[in-house]
Parts: sequence; structure tokens; C-alpha cells
Amino acid sequence: MPHTSEPKLIAGNSNMPLAKAIARRMSLHRGMNVGLVDARVERFNDGEIFVEVFENVRGEDMYIIQSTSNPANDNLMELLIMADALRRSSAARVTAVLPYFGYARQDRRTKARTPITAKLVANMLVGTGVERVLTMDLHAAQIQGFFDIPVDNLYASPVFALDIKHTFKDRMSELMVVSPDVGGVARARELAKRINSPLAIVDKRREKPGEVAEMTVIGDVKGKICLIVDDICDTAGTLCKAAEVLLENGAKEVHSYISHGVMSGPAVERVSNSVMKSLVLTDSIAPTDAVKNAQNIRIVPTAPIFAQAILNIWNGTSVSSLFEADTLGPIYDGMYKAE
Repeated sequence: MPHTSEPKLIAGNSNMPLAKAIARRMSLHRGMNVGLVDARVERFNDGEIFVEVFENVRGEDMYIIQSTSNPANDNLMELLIMADALRRSSAARVTAVLPYFGYARQDRRTKARTPITAKLVANMLVGTGVERVLTMDLHAAQIQGFFDIPVDNLYASPVFALDIKHTFKDRMSELMVVSPDVGGVARARELAKRINSPLAIVDKRREKPGEVAEMTVIGDVKGKICLIVDDICDTAGTLCKAAEVLLENGAKEVHSYISHGVMSGPAVERVSNSVMKSLVLTDSIAPTDAVKNAQNIRIVPTAPIFAQAILNIWNGTSVSSLFEADTLGPIYDGMYKAE
């Protein structure tokens, strides 16, 4: 049922620019000011996190905007403590908005005596009283099943499709979508279907985490503008190597579309010095100054889709409608013109 009160937003420290952008978009849609709830999230000298909410939230529909990105543990604890503070302040419903869901790569036991940390994080969120989760491009779709509460998983591919149709409008016939590994084929196929392009795969074999031993291209990429699609770019080693292999196999250009720019360690330097023409990231993780200043890295905003998703949840209307370009296009009004 739709709520009678207005939706209220509160944000941790992980991605304040995105939280403010979501609030601005919601203000635009609602025709009234939707601001962030006044609160302080700070640390004691020993690193303990303290949260104080300065506004009355009794009976309110609350949305906590917090990516659990680096530093993952601090940002996760901020989220849990904020949820606890809101529940103890008699909020009617608490929804966790996680543009980037950290620990998602630990979604199964890969060998003996290892944890499934994504499930542990899900248990902690539910245990603090979170009643709903809104996120984007989970590393593995089955993580939704780790929660005993509703999970809305948005997709970056409709936003990327809008960007691609705008950026490559005169060269759409030359495009080929590429998955950098076999595990990401479903994600790449989804984008390829949206832009009506063929699909190729880069098969990689790892000797150990962080190192790629061998890469093979499955599919004919000669003369094609290759678009590598993946959910996470961490150290960018695999991405840059895949771009080199595609050019070696006859690709004309290589561009990359990545949902979450973790960009740790030497990632920015690697991308800046790579053969990739461009790397497109969403702002689900707050970009560092190095990312913003890199010549071949571009950021596409997620505030419009998150703002509309929050309003749809608050109104009790469909979130899955945002998966379609016809619905999403007007939300990104003027930013991308559908061809």
C-alpha cells in the first residue's frame, strides 16, 4: 500500500554526492523539497562509529543510502548502526539502498573451510531491522535469495544502452559486446540484446587470484568496435589484458562498460596507460579524484534510476518497469536522446 507520509532519505559517508543527487532528483519528481535527514555519523578516537539522528522519524518510511565500498567494513558498520538507530526511533519501515553491495564476490564456498560472507552480510542487515533492500547489479543474482526480505536488484545495462546509442549512434552496426569471462555471459548477452549487437567471450584461466594466465577470444572480433561489459572493475588487470587480446585478434577499438568502479591499487594507472579508448563507470561507488581526472574514464549517473526506484517502492508501484528503455529514457531526460 502507498504510504501517506513522504519518503525520507538518510545517508552515510560512503557516497554523499550520489545521495544528494538522488535527493535532488526526487525533489524534481515530487515538486517539493526532498532533503537528506539531518544526522551525524562520526567516529570516536578508537574508531567506533556513532550515529545521531536530529529529526523525528517516528512512523516514517526511511531509505538509507550507503554503498558498502572501500573501506567496506567501516561503511557496512555505518549502515548497520544507522538502521538500528532508525528502528529504535520508531521508523515505520527501513529500506537499505546499496548502490554497490560489498562482499558480493564471496557468494559461495570456492574451496574447503571458506565463508559465504554475502549471506552473513544479508543476515546482519535483516537482523538490524532492514525490511527491504534496493541495490544495483549484484555480482551474482542468487544473492537475492540470501535475504528473507524483498530485494530489488536494478540493472545498469538499460542506462549503458542509452549511453551506447548516444555515443555510437552512427556506428551501431560495427559494435560487438564482449564478456571478459564465461561467468559474465548472461550480463553481456542482456546488453547485446538491448543494442542488437553480436556477442563474443574472452575465456580466461587464472593461476591464482589477481593473476590471469591465459586468454582466448571466442567469436570473430575483426573490424569490430568491442564493448567489454562487466559488473566490477577492481585492479583492472583482467580488463586491460582483455582489451589487448581483442586488439590482437583484429578489433578496431575497445571500450568498456563497468557497473561498479572499485578501482583499487594500480587500477587508474593501468586504465590510463591501456589500449582502451574509454572506460565507462557508474557512480554507484564515489569516484576518487584520480578516477575523475583520468582522460579515458567517464562516469554515468545512477541518481535518476535510484530516485525513481525509491519513489516506486514508496508508492507501491513496479520497480521492474525501470528495466525498459521506454521507461528509463524519460527519466534521463535530455541526457540521452533515444535514436
